Amino acid sequence: MGKPTGFLEIDRLDRGYAPVGDRIRHFKEFVIPLKEEEVRDQGARCMDCGIPFCHEGCPVNNIIPEWNDLVYRGDWQKALKTLHSTNNFPEITGRICPAPCQESCVLNLQDQPVAIKTIECAIADMGWDEKWIKPKVPLHRTGKRVAVVGSGPAGLAAAQQLARAGHHVIVFERQERIGGLLRFGIPDFKLDKSIIDRRVSQMMTEGVKFRTHVEVGVDIPASDLVRDFDAVVLTGGSEQPRDLPVPGRDLDGVHFAMDFLRAHSKRVQGLHVPDDQFIDAAGKHVVVIGGGDTGSDCIGTSIRQGALSVTQLEILPKPPEKEDKLLTWPEWPNKFRTSTSQEEGCERMFSVATKEFLGKDGKLTGIRCVKVEWNRDDNGQWQMSEIEGSEFELKADLVTLAMGFLHPVHEGMLKELGVELDPRGNVKGDTEGANAYHTSLDKVFSAGDMRRGQSLVVWAIREGRQCARAVDEYLMGHSELPR
Repeated sequence: MGKPTGFLEIDRLDRGYAPVGDRIRHFKEFVIPLKEEEVRDQGARCMDCGIPFCHEGCPVNNIIPEWNDLVYRGDWQKALKTLHSTNNFPEITGRICPAPCQESCVLNLQDQPVAIKTIECAIADMGWDEKWIKPKVPLHRTGKRVAVVGSGPAGLAAAQQLARAGHHVIVFERQERIGGLLRFGIPDFKLDKSIIDRRVSQMMTEGVKFRTHVEVGVDIPASDLVRDFDAVVLTGGSEQPRDLPVPGRDLDGVHFAMDFLRAHSKRVQGLHVPDDQFIDAAGKHVVVIGGGDTGSDCIGTSIRQGALSVTQLEILPKPPEKEDKLLTWPEWPNKFRTSTSQEEGCERMFSVATKEFLGKDGKLTGIRCVKVEWNRDDNGQWQMSEIEGSEFELKADLVTLAMGFLHPVHEGMLKELGVELDPRGNVKGDTEGANAYHTSLDKVFSAGDMRRGQSLVVWAIREGRQCARAVDEYLMGHSELPR
């Protein structure tokens, strides 16, 4: 695909970033896109590899070699059509997806993968700039009504697909604005919210209705939706955070990461947040517990708020600087990565567990930590043990707990409905067969993190699309929606 010898002739080039000293002064996106001709050159690097492992690496199965070739040839409109055939929101995944497709690229065997994520984003952005992206209003309406609970990527993808199939779709969202964690969980400096707004506007023209400030199971009974709609889709995400029940957990200054990020994002977006709900890192020593994307977002937000210092703790060992590709490729490798937020200024500590939060007069002043080591037991399972005499203390005025999410919140909607849960506490449902995405209740479906557990935005989009097809088949007996 692309130019057959392009990967031999053209060096890899990717998007750049504004200097750290400039970008930490604001909350706007800071990626510097490539020029059109540079993107075309990068598309030319896509080689005729025979087996496109990038297809498997991408959860939505993007048809990557085809749109790389189209970009190289300058047919951007067809590239956009090809991209949209598998992904409802490529301008979002082109910004925030970790790009497992690039890890699966054959050229990644030499650490020079095609810049797939950059090309994807460029195609989508050009589509909006050139006004090629237009609403797809269905020619006929089915008369069937579908309620979608949750407006994150799974809910939005499902709603858009179902509306395009001709169903009347209403999306219920408990927050003030649409987008779920895309809106208030991912900081604005990683994803400008106008990108969500224009998709929502497109969906409204396609017939989707949105109801915000409505928490199903609290503001309205979940049973009302089951009674009043022909199908109900649960896409509320996995929002039960993993806690850290150690002494001092109740001190003022210890917060869940999402409480910190959500309050900050709301203020950046001009929404009112009472002072007693806003968590400010300005002038404080911040410790972020957890090494994933949420922890990284806490770092970037804390730095922009004016933190005196930021330290990130990870209980797992430091990953290797470089993976053994003969063992890991084309799968996602465990290797040392540095996010844009981490490079803005934080100390990272690995193999560290928190023993106690320290405080005075009810306020956090520090944390007591211990170094740990990991060894396999007789059954080959990894076991953690503390290293004797390795305890130490860190000064901390603010701690954010960013250790992931356990499962969806059970109180409210899920308890009222009584849907069956899997052993991990997620809504139980298969992805294949006649009952794909069905819950244990008739006409109630579930997709995204609420069904599969904490995962990537691109996985949520995939599940939303597939769930929409399952709902359409349930309502109509057949479906022409793609999976």
